[in-house]
Amino acid sequence: MQISKFSVSMFLGATMTWQLLGQAPAKPGSDVLILTNGEKLVGHFEHATDTSLVFKSDTAGEVTVKWSAVQELQSSANFAVIPKGVTLRHKEDKAGIATGPIRANSRSVEIQAQQPKSTPTADLGNVVDQASFDRAFERVSLLQGWKGGATLGIALTEATQKSTSIATAINLTRTSPDVNWLATRSRTIFGFNQAYGKVSQPGSPDVKTSLYHAELEQDEFLNPRLYAFLEGAIDHNFSQGLKLQQVYGGGIGFVVFKEANQELDVKASLDYINQRFDKPGLNKSLIGSVFGENYSRTFAHGILLTEAGALTQPWNDTSAYSAVGNVALTLPVYHRLGLTLAALDNFLNNPPPGFKKNSFQFTAGITYSFQ
Repeated sequence: MQISKFSVSMFLGATMTWQLLGQAPAKPGSDVLILTNGEKLVGHFEHATDTSLVFKSDTAGEVTVKWSAVQELQSSANFAVIPKGVTLRHKEDKAGIATGPIRANSRSVEIQAQQPKSTPTADLGNVVDQASFDRAFERVSLLQGWKGGATLGIALTEATQKSTSIATAINLTRTSPDVNWLATRSRTIFGFNQAYGKVSQPGSPDVKTSLYHAELEQDEFLNPRLYAFLEGAIDHNFSQGLKLQQVYGGGIGFVVFKEANQELDVKASLDYINQRFDKPGLNKSLIGSVFGENYSRTFAHGILLTEAGALTQPWNDTSAYSAVGNVALTLPVYHRLGLTLAALDNFLNNPPPGFKKNSFQFTAGITYSFQ
């Protein structure tokens, strides 16, 4: 069988076209990452630290690559290269940071500008896109930037006994700036926890439980670890005969450690404490201190653990101390919805006669995340 020249030409043309398509250049605006093993990724460079970079490939999705595996990185987008040890707290500090398109390898990152500037990868603090860099120094409204969640748990029983149990919680935090590569300048913390229960039975008086705790704290950071704060808190606990406790004051806090997935803070304050009981003769006005700690950790798959504890110690009546501790574990379920298991323990050393010093509450509920 003879093969015509036309067939040969068609075959060669198709083969060349296939080869050209397989080696098609990156789309305009795309970034290119070439690894030391020869693999080439096309997509968008996102950010980097001194150990690794994050690249969103058109084919492989988001990948994290150590600098030692990078042969070359090219990006036409503008980035800000922030060296280690540089503290950025005010808008004016931006002037000392080099920005522009970048070219990098395992040893250094170079800003491609009129006057190119190279930074060794070992000396990198962060590399972030310029839009995020500029936005981090802009003021945001009071309603923006809140993170946290709202939890609701309900239990109803209809039988010889009728019982109702409702537990709600709202815990929100707002930091400025809202990025982990800049030192925090200020932080606002709001928390509200409430539990209500009622058991009714024919011929017997109703049995009721009711407690709530609300707090608001404003932190102003003096340096990346030390901050001054003002706080206010109110408590009500029907089960301990406490009609209302108010705490107002301020103090100093310290960030023991802060990592990408966990943080521990400790703090101490000087406060005015006003206690009002069901029996007015036990009411007290106190001056004291609150010693507290807060810990949070994010595990794999977005599982969040939060824990906090505080001891309130009056100085003009040392026997009137109280303490509170709570821990919560939130398991993501679907998008912003999760399941939260939480425990809250309150200790009051001077309750009215007939009331226990300690009350414990365990709740399970559905949480909606704001972050």
